[in-house]
Amino acid sequence: MSVRYGLLALLERGPRYGYQLRSEFEQATGGTWPLNIGQVYTTLTRLERDELVRALPESDGGQRPYEVTEAGRAELARWFATPVEHGDRPRNELTIKLALAITTPGVDVRGMVQAQRTASMRMLQEYTRLRHGADSPADLAWRLVLDAMIFQAEGELRWLDHCEASLARFTPAPLAPAPAPDPEPSTPIPGGTR
Repeated sequence: MSVRYGLLALLERGPRYGYQLRSEFEQATGGTWPLNIGQVYTTLTRLERDELVRALPESDGGQRPYEVTEAGRAELARWFATPVEHGDRPRNELTIKLALAITTPGVDVRGMVQAQRTASMRMLQEYTRLRHGADSPADLAWRLVLDAMIFQAEGELRWLDHCEASLARFTPAPLAPAPAPDPEPSTPIPGGTR
């Protein structure tokens, strides 16, 4: 998710300063995507430059709140109305790792798949446990984030099953050692003995 649009969405609720934005963003996403405070202020500076937000006077505590402009509201409305595009071949570290492991001599690819399956199953169980604790209507945003994470973990487990089946189908079994050659039978040599 773009931090830019996340901050605009939070500012649509009313003026806020950087630490409030960071806290509310993390609360809305259940802490799934923590924000660095420097990233928040850098993004606010860009939004102000693009005239999507404006800085308000500092408070007595020295904090500078920001508010969304009409142009910012229009940009946010456009973002909400536009489907998310997933881009060209998104990078996935697990996919890259597996592709390289298959072509690297000496890597226990089946063991790697099993280790990942165990870790993914553990993540799925943790997400499911958290999901059961989010029962109030106020938790709806967090529940939907957890649902997305659960579906992704389930998809990863299905993909790992597919990888394991493909490995079994396309990876030749180790060859048994070749039998020792039979000793050469003795053949008589003409005119002599052997």
